Amino acid sequence: MICAVYKSSKKAETYLYLCRRDDFSCVPAELMTLFGKPQFVMLLPLDSRERLALVDKPKLLEALQQQGYFLQLPPPVPNLLQQHRQQLGLEKYT
Repeated sequence: MICAVYKSSKKAETYLYLCRRDDFSCVPAELMTLFGKPQFVMLLPLDSRERLALVDKPKLLEALQQQGYFLQLPPPVPNLLQQHRQQLGLEKYT
């Protein structure tokens, strides 16, 4: 299986995977509005890859088969203050 990957023009580190290049018919209009103008990144052959960098391959394949698209959101930003407080043992006092 080959999928097309697009990056968002509005949201950093946000990507949309589609079953067919330039076929956005399965993507909800609200999502397309938030995503902005899709910028083509690459065609990705999924059969030849065991793992993907930031995407769980089984979840990607399932979403492509069920919905026709997969939305990859950026990883969460770590709360450095909370981590520091935990290291100091102060988290229980908040």
